[in-house]
Amino acid sequence: MTSIRALAAHRLFWPLALLVLLLLIAVVNDPGFFAVRVQGGHLYGSLIDIIRLSAPLGLVAFGMTLVIALRGIDLSVGAVVAIGGAVACTQIAGLGDQGSVGGVLSAVGLALGLSLVAGLWNGVLVAAVGIQPIIATLVLMVAGRGIAQMITDGQIVTVSSDPYHLIGGGYVLGLPFSSIVVGLSIGLVALLVRRSALGVLIESVGGNPEASRLAGIKSRGMIIGAYAFCGLCAGAAGLMISSNISGADGNNAGLWIELDAIFAVVIGGTSLVGGRFYLGGTVVGVLVIQTMTQVVLSLGLPSETTLVVKAVVVTAVCLLQSPAYRAALRARFLRRREVVAAANGGPATTAEVPDPRASSAASATPAEVQKP
Repeated sequence: MTSIRALAAHRLFWPLALLVLLLLIAVVNDPGFFAVRVQGGHLYGSLIDIIRLSAPLGLVAFGMTLVIALRGIDLSVGAVVAIGGAVACTQIAGLGDQGSVGGVLSAVGLALGLSLVAGLWNGVLVAAVGIQPIIATLVLMVAGRGIAQMITDGQIVTVSSDPYHLIGGGYVLGLPFSSIVVGLSIGLVALLVRRSALGVLIESVGGNPEASRLAGIKSRGMIIGAYAFCGLCAGAAGLMISSNISGADGNNAGLWIELDAIFAVVIGGTSLVGGRFYLGGTVVGVLVIQTMTQVVLSLGLPSETTLVVKAVVVTAVCLLQSPAYRAALRARFLRRREVVAAANGGPATTAEVPDPRASSAASATPAEVQKP
């Protein structure tokens, strides 16, 4: 029982359990859900679709993890996604040859550069100006969507470019190119923050900013860098989304992706109050959200149902991850078992329920115990 409780207390136990449950529901509904086939040298199947479609959300959630670890939040990533796709598609649409690799690379570079600037803007407002993160990023959340529509003139800009389509819809070595990019990005950043002092500094600033300042850690540059990285990730996600559909929609691209990213980070065990962060947990959270969407659609339910299911699932997982909530459930279960045992004439097991007064008395000094 002790080992089971220790396993259930692990931060990834309930997210992984939920992911397994979703996969079981999917395979019961569709016995061929796990089937992967090779067609034209590429891998296809429902599992491959989950990995491919979760790539943009994975990038955004990855950047959001570092921002949240520093006690911040970024509500503007959806707007930055729209800006990145709008800039790239508008530039490519204006090329004489949309298949030009050089032209596509310049458009991609411009889109990523503007996304980086947008992230820097958020970071400066938060770290240098001192505006609350939710307010600072809310400004760009509103204005950024308008900027994306201004870039596209309120129209859906379509492109026909094979090099650009590779970013979000192409395959390399049989695997989705977008998933390869996300996997390499996560691996490099995880190596950087876990094999160097950067990760410790991030957790130090997020856990106790005042103590970090007294220790000589320059948190301002770190916060600006985290927001800039988050903006860069959002811009790259915008490229993947727009290239997958060969067009940019400034009004709907990246809509509500900021909420999905926050959900993924929270499901992965990272606290919204800052401090310790878990990149692996964020990956699991992204897979849970995308699998949930895939399962809801495979069951034939309306797409709007996904929003309700997502809210219920995230609430349940967060409650199950809470030590206080689990302790309350266990205490209630033990009390109910005592009542049933007493009704049946059996022995009570009150010793299993810890008495908070006893622990308080044990930790009190002799003088405190003698007080009336």
